[in-house]
Amino acid sequence: MPQIHNFIFDIDGTLINTIDMYMPAMFEILAKHGYTYTPEQHDKIFKEGFGITGDDALRMGNVSENDIRPIQEEWFKLAYTRQNRVSVFPGIKEMLDDLSKRADAHLAIATSKLAYEYANFKHRYFFADLFKTVITSEDTDKHKPNPDPILAAVDKMGADKPTTVYIGDTINDLKAAHAAGVKFAAAVYGSANPTAIQDGADFILKTPTDLEKY
Repeated sequence: MPQIHNFIFDIDGTLINTIDMYMPAMFEILAKHGYTYTPEQHDKIFKEGFGITGDDALRMGNVSENDIRPIQEEWFKLAYTRQNRVSVFPGIKEMLDDLSKRADAHLAIATSKLAYEYANFKHRYFFADLFKTVITSEDTDKHKPNPDPILAAVDKMGADKPTTVYIGDTINDLKAAHAAGVKFAAAVYGSANPTAIQDGADFILKTPTDLEKY
């Protein structure tokens, strides 16, 4: 198997733990607008709606198209008052520092975040400077599980697919990676639904530093 040289990362649930920033806020705003769910529906949306675009998460909650934009704006406004709930996963800084020192390694981002959200991420976390290629949800018309965000990163990096891995924490990350023709590393340490991503993964990361083996 070729050694991995190109590392494309998701952000939420992979580099930083943001689930408690985003998901409770989403359900609070949805309840305010009269959207309610059974415990089973709540659990499904909580697990599968994290890590995809805000629009798609709201569609999963059966929000009408006319409500999506104003509800998403309210949701994100509330969520960003809770940035104190966000943490960097242990081992991320060390792993990125070590990979960045490899002469043949290239680091990139392919995220469902909006451009202004990525700007906020970059402002808050110094290690964001290590990513020379960044693809946000505004850079492609289609989003994960569609492969377009990862393909855009591969193209921008000039990467060779057999030596490229996408690191993510959701089933949509896995599907997008394999549809793009690259390897997938399952960040089970940060996944809200780790069992869903382990079987199809090329690599399983119990800790971020496990990635350095490849």
